[in-house]
Amino acid sequence: MTFKELNLIQPLLGPLDKMGYTQPTPIQEQSIPHLLAGSDIFGCAQTGTGKTAAFALPILQMLDAQRIGPRSGIKALILAPTRELAIQIHEHLVQYSENLNITSTVIFGGVNQHSQVQALRKGVNILIATPGRLLDLMQQGFVRLNTVTHFVLDEADRMLDMGFIHDIKKIIPKLPEQRQTIFFSATVAPDIKKLADTILKKPVSVEVTPVASPSELVDQSIFMVDKNHKRTLLKHLIKEHNIQQGLVFTRTKHGADKVVKELNKSGVTAEAIHGNKSQNARERALNGFKNHSIRILVATDIAARGIDVDKLGYVINFELPEVAETYVHRIGRTGRAGTEGVAFSFCDEEEVQYLKGITKLMKRDIKKVAHPFNN
Repeated sequence: MTFKELNLIQPLLGPLDKMGYTQPTPIQEQSIPHLLAGSDIFGCAQTGTGKTAAFALPILQMLDAQRIGPRSGIKALILAPTRELAIQIHEHLVQYSENLNITSTVIFGGVNQHSQVQALRKGVNILIATPGRLLDLMQQGFVRLNTVTHFVLDEADRMLDMGFIHDIKKIIPKLPEQRQTIFFSATVAPDIKKLADTILKKPVSVEVTPVASPSELVDQSIFMVDKNHKRTLLKHLIKEHNIQQGLVFTRTKHGADKVVKELNKSGVTAEAIHGNKSQNARERALNGFKNHSIRILVATDIAARGIDVDKLGYVINFELPEVAETYVHRIGRTGRAGTEGVAFSFCDEEEVQYLKGITKLMKRDIKKVAHPFNN
């Protein structure tokens, strides 16, 4: 199937072609026709499945058909859990809408609100926001949601994890009753279902890539290693494989900082991205990683949500996650869009139980690789 067969208009097909998108992903193929028909969507999809385009393209097409202008008010509201994800969604929207007369902006906390308020005053059709800053600007009278016709709640499970449920419950009553609602979550826990039931009307359910099916394009390896030798092994692998761009996962913020310190000391440019970092520091690290001035980005799981780097070659699990599904999310950052990726994972004695959970979930063993720092 092609994007043209999904009945997308020519002004959207041009930018997609330019970006090298030839075929829609399964989530796009399933979602776009239903959204263009006006249905609500309950989508279960992980990061990296192409869900931003799945909701952004039909919203842009429907708004274009209304011949709206900058002064038409906010027509679409997209809520995202993190600043990084909100910025990424906005970047994609700007690319998709280059041939359309539709304005968008992104607002998030952790920075001065002045430039965001200025953008809102000029007139915005699509607003991408994190819940806290949105509520803040609504309370100050800078944002009104009475003209919204399309509402997207992205990564709802992460919203709940991060404690945004109360903010969301304050925002929803400010939206018009008559609207299209699009709800995406990587998991369908009971509290997710409960939230979805309160805001969706006769939704169509779409689901892709069960969490137990990581990309076949990811070459996975396990290194059984003593906890004290992990940093030495990490430096060895970076050198041996000449890793120019790698994403390293740790379980804790403190652990991430220690790894960064060790790598920088050995001449490998590295930065950490986690909840204790200021928003500006996180953005600097992410931009440095994207433009290759930083070779290794060390992240915790919550901070890594929303990191989307084209052609990322390596993911390294410095520590295995306690939850098996998290492993699948992590390695899914590589091996995307038809390119091959590599996932190295370190496992010490205390983590063997986590490894068992991962192999059970995936219904397959991960090859174990010998190394000079074996126990």
